[in-house]
Amino acid sequence: MNRVTIDIPALQDNVRTIDLWMQRHGATWTFVSKALCGHEDTLRAMSSFGIESVADSRLENLEVVTRAAPDWDRWYLRPPQISNIAEVVALSEVSLNTEREIIRALEEEASRQQKHHKVVVMVELGDLREGILPGGLVEFYEEILRLEHVEVIGIGANLGCISGTVPNVDQFTQLSLYRELLELKFGKKLPVISAGSSAVLPLMLKRELPRAINHFRIGEALFLGTDLINGGILPGLRDDVVELEAEIVEIKEKQLVALGETSGETPFEALSTEEIAPGQRGYRAVLAVGQLDTEVSGLTPIEPGVHLAGASSDLCVVNLTDGPAGRKVGDGIRFRVSYGAFVRLMANPYIEKQVRRTEGADIVLVPEADQDSGADSSIGAAL
Repeated sequence: MNRVTIDIPALQDNVRTIDLWMQRHGATWTFVSKALCGHEDTLRAMSSFGIESVADSRLENLEVVTRAAPDWDRWYLRPPQISNIAEVVALSEVSLNTEREIIRALEEEASRQQKHHKVVVMVELGDLREGILPGGLVEFYEEILRLEHVEVIGIGANLGCISGTVPNVDQFTQLSLYRELLELKFGKKLPVISAGSSAVLPLMLKRELPRAINHFRIGEALFLGTDLINGGILPGLRDDVVELEAEIVEIKEKQLVALGETSGETPFEALSTEEIAPGQRGYRAVLAVGQLDTEVSGLTPIEPGVHLAGASSDLCVVNLTDGPAGRKVGDGIRFRVSYGAFVRLMANPYIEKQVRRTEGADIVLVPEADQDSGADSSIGAAL
């Protein structure tokens, strides 16, 4: 059986650590749940963590949140589409926006549903994903400032999301100055600058991030502890929240280098970085997880003496440098996962998902269904 396990106590430890960081900075944060792909049992467990807001890029996942954690404020992360405006208003309290036409549609729909919808206006700072060019920000804001059913609560930015831009102090200082400009020109406070992400945490931990950046959207660091700038794990976070166990379907001694002439036209790139001499033999295990299931290059064996050798669509192969070590067909080999591997595993209907509820306990199978500022650990206080 191939399965992903989410360790709830480890996850709660990471929530507590991030809470402390945010309190020290005077910021609030929203839990980005999109990697869970609507896994309801994990969301239910997290509803007792003191989290107050959640963000997702799939409306179907936000619908699950309404059942699993109905008290959370819901953010829609992806810029709304004209085709799903009604669902955005129905399922989220806040959305991130860059287009006048979309915001006008949100206004009309919020009026129809008799709701009040909040928006954060995203500004382009160099990542070249979504965002208004700074030169057009004043005109854009003036057009949407006095809508009746849509309220602009702040500005935001994405950095390090698509082009690998490393966040720097100058970019965040620039963003805070844009807020000052809008507040002075229009005489209306904008309480939120939402520009924090997992990629910004290293800057915050070095206490170099301007205090004006007061809202974070955190996902990858919460689940995996990843330091997206320097590599490794952020100090104080746990990297054992998520684990994949892949079942062995074959284990045999074989040559470790392919026989005959090889071609570079295989559909998936080679994974092995080991230097293996021609004719060298050793034990190999074939696992029932492949590239259709996850990003195999994002798997890191937990157990010593296990090394990824390659993968096809349905299977991956590992070299066992210490021999079988008691392993047999039907046993599992455990892996840590990258964010890309985690997202694909959770989205995969063929992989079982389960949670571990107590430290070191057996797994419970669950069906899918310092300088405290006194700031709360979610955006609720800022709204």
